[in-house]
Amino acid sequence: MFPIDDKHQSRLSALGRGQAARVDALLAQGAMRRRFQDLGLITGTQVECLGPSALGEPWAYLIRGAVIALRRADADSIAIGPAFAAGEEGLSLPPREADYGAL
Repeated sequence: MFPIDDKHQSRLSALGRGQAARVDALLAQGAMRRRFQDLGLITGTQVECLGPSALGEPWAYLIRGAVIALRRADADSIAIGPAFAAGEEGLSLPPREADYGAL
């Protein structure tokens, strides 16, 4: 388990069913950090907890429109902050040329 410091007090594993938060930091290193990033878990990403599986672990999270299952130990390595308020935007990717109608 990752230590809790003053800057990162809450972890993704602390969310209950139906609660939402935003990713503050990834505390994992190496391959696990890369896996989180590949799943879209980067700073500013909104995450919603959908609940546990039938046996209680792993838990399902809604991340960028996809449902991802994470074990508690892995969710402990993701620091979270308050969810975005209505109308507030998270991080967005820069627009592609196709978004402007370019060929």
